[in-house]
Amino acid sequence: RETTRIKMGENYRTLLGHFRHESGHYYFDLIKSLHPELVDEFRQFFGDERQDYNEALRRHYEDGPPQNWDKFYVSSYASTHPWEDWAETWAHYLHMMDTLETAYYAGLIVRNNRKDENDLAFYENPIGAQDFDLLLKQWMTLTFNLNALNRSMGLEDAYPFTLSNPVLDKLRFIHKHVLGKAFHLEIT
Repeated sequence: RETTRIKMGENYRTLLGHFRHESGHYYFDLIKSLHPELVDEFRQFFGDERQDYNEALRRHYEDGPPQNWDKFYVSSYASTHPWEDWAETWAHYLHMMDTLETAYYAGLIVRNNRKDENDLAFYENPIGAQDFDLLLKQWMTLTFNLNALNRSMGLEDAYPFTLSNPVLDKLRFIHKHVLGKAFHLEIT
């Protein structure tokens, strides 16, 4: 896993990130079997998962991602196939929520001295929060400042992502259904 992470230039791809990614595949299978009414909505955001997966993988590894992948996907690997787009976006959502929850319990507050930047203050635990746009503002403030601190130390960005509007919409889809019935699954 570590060799692949370095070879692919994905410094952020950790073991925890890999587990989160794989859990996305598991949850997609549950959604398909327990909530098939969500599949059409899924396809609006992630594409048609019925396309040939092996062909998509072959194309990705031979040709690489599309030139403008970052305008539509959270990672280059997400551009491979709708299943991978879902799993990468799902993992990213879990990264965001876990990090925001850690900041919440640590009592982290950021008061920016610049008027064009948002402050960071939590009024509720991010897990279960209804207002996803507020969570996104908190996330952007946290990651902007985290990257600024890293740069002050001469280090790479801790959060090397730019979240485009299509990616934000995919994250909203996940958040909506995490709070909705889709992820309150009864597994027998």
